[in-house]
Amino acid sequence: MPELPEVETTLRGIRPHLEGRRIARLIVRNPRLRQPIPPEMPERVAGQPIRSLRRRSKYLLIGLEHGSLLVHLGMSGSLRVVTAESPLPPRTHDHLDLVLSDGGILRFHDPRRFGIFLWIPMSPEIALVEHPLLCRLGPEPLENDFDGEHLYRSSRSRRVAVKSFIMDSAVVVGVGNIYASESLFLAGLHPARACNRIDQGGYGRLAETIRRVLRASIEQGGTTLRDFVNETGAPGYFAQSLRVYGRAGEPCRICGTRIEPQRIGQRSSFYCPRCQT
Repeated sequence: MPELPEVETTLRGIRPHLEGRRIARLIVRNPRLRQPIPPEMPERVAGQPIRSLRRRSKYLLIGLEHGSLLVHLGMSGSLRVVTAESPLPPRTHDHLDLVLSDGGILRFHDPRRFGIFLWIPMSPEIALVEHPLLCRLGPEPLENDFDGEHLYRSSRSRRVAVKSFIMDSAVVVGVGNIYASESLFLAGLHPARACNRIDQGGYGRLAETIRRVLRASIEQGGTTLRDFVNETGAPGYFAQSLRVYGRAGEPCRICGTRIEPQRIGQRSSFYCPRCQT
């Protein structure tokens, strides 16, 4: 599933091709996504200029003159820019084409159809505080209001495993399964440890490693394990830097101990029994 680094990579890739352009038309090949595309949506967006693009958690908000486009890549989605100079015919699972006035196309590809691509009748600024998918989200991990003190305070009345705790989008957004495993390894914390049994120092380390891991992944274009590609169709390369995730049975890169798998919160987890306590 595309997580924060993959969505941020997508945002940075598509912004130069969309911002300031005008939507010529919307082509809908298959409206049956997680939330079906309403039949009036092409008429709603046609002719509108694109004012802004931003990310909130794993959502993209494309601000138009009237309303916004709310986009989520789901489990297998990707956005690809097709230029007028290099046209590409649509493939299977290319469900939407946002055609721009300069001939370029933003193409939404989603084999599993768990993604979202909707017009909403509010500006991005209002959507962030009022839209039900956005208004209850926790802080962004790369911004100043996220730190170890926030994690420590939020964990005091809870007993869930720390890995499940930091994957809760009401606590902090964008820390998916891969990045939670990697961050906990670097912080030296066992993923199954109860979140209320970690002190302020531990959460200070964890907040810093979350930032480090996410920034490193963004710099490498995200993580491609199966489906994710960026706006040009290229994969992300952070998978080559993974220290524990997906490495069960292999030696720890720090101490040589065998990486162990464990199921936590219905998700696959990986850890080093020696480095993480």
